[in-house]
Amino acid sequence: MEKLTHINEQGRARMVDVSGKPVTRRTAVARSRIRMKRETMERIRQGKVSKGDVLAVAQVAGIMAAKKTADLIPMCHPVPLKSADIRFYEEGDEVLVVEAEVKTDNVTGVEMEALTAVSIAALTVYDMCKAIDREMVVTDTCLLSKTGGKSGDYVRREEK
Repeated sequence: MEKLTHINEQGRARMVDVSGKPVTRRTAVARSRIRMKRETMERIRQGKVSKGDVLAVAQVAGIMAAKKTADLIPMCHPVPLKSADIRFYEEGDEVLVVEAEVKTDNVTGVEMEALTAVSIAALTVYDMCKAIDREMVVTDTCLLSKTGGKSGDYVRREEK
């Protein structure tokens, strides 16, 4: 069985020591989906949500979240990001997909930054649209890919 890296010799949580690791290019892509009513999607498309431009605000929120991940997730190392990009796609008339791509040159990866970015961007969409659609569901948040580091590259196999 693999040793748990976030547990010290007393069995308590710790921040992993990354001081001996080499700096490499690290990237991560994550995705989340928001299921909503057709009318909600249409109002987002048309810019007719009373709180403003939903996608612009969610994009900024996702980028800010990526930059603040270490403040939110206790054992995450602060990572100086080289870039963070948030993209939106529609899957039909009832699903908005949020995708984040995050990059750094560091000793530790940016998977948590990408996952935090899509989570907060999706929650921002919810917040901005909740007055018109309280039945929205944020779902399917996952890591799609990552590169760099000792564990190598990873690409998620999509379920059929």
